Amino acid sequence: MYSLVFLVLALAIVNKVHGQGTRVGFYSSTCPRAESIVKSTVTTHVNSDSTLAAGLLRMHFHDCFVQGCDASVLIAGSGTERTAFANLGLRGFEVIDDAKKQLEAACPGVVSCADILALAARDSVVLVIHQHSNSIHFEFIYVLQIINIIAKLMSSIYIFVCIMSCL
Repeated sequence: MYSLVFLVLALAIVNKVHGQGTRVGFYSSTCPRAESIVKSTVTTHVNSDSTLAAGLLRMHFHDCFVQGCDASVLIAGSGTERTAFANLGLRGFEVIDDAKKQLEAACPGVVSCADILALAARDSVVLVIHQHSNSIHFEFIYVLQIINIIAKLMSSIYIFVCIMSCL
């Protein structure tokens, strides 16, 4: 549960700091299917390997961390961000490549790789949260119940200490 909360907060922070231009519907007139293409691509890949969701979010974070969200982490070759030590464990490049291929077939030269990466990170987090929404709700209720039990226990201990100090 906490890892999902962390993922959502991390994506929100990255989006707040660097997501000034792209918004939902940004490509509605130039490439109307852009968001649905990315979403379906992410869904296909994450459904076959759920760990790719965290990989896509991490890749987006690493891309934005260095010099802004410019998709430079996607560039292969020696001396690139992709080959930097901190980025050697990044995963999900195939998802971005697949989405880019489909977008180029639908709208050549319109959707930037940086936007594809941002959309893929967003969609992967939303997909995982949606898939686990019932368990997240259950875990949250469970945590609240535990907090309630601890509060009652602390109250009982306090009453016991007060009684003992009066004797």
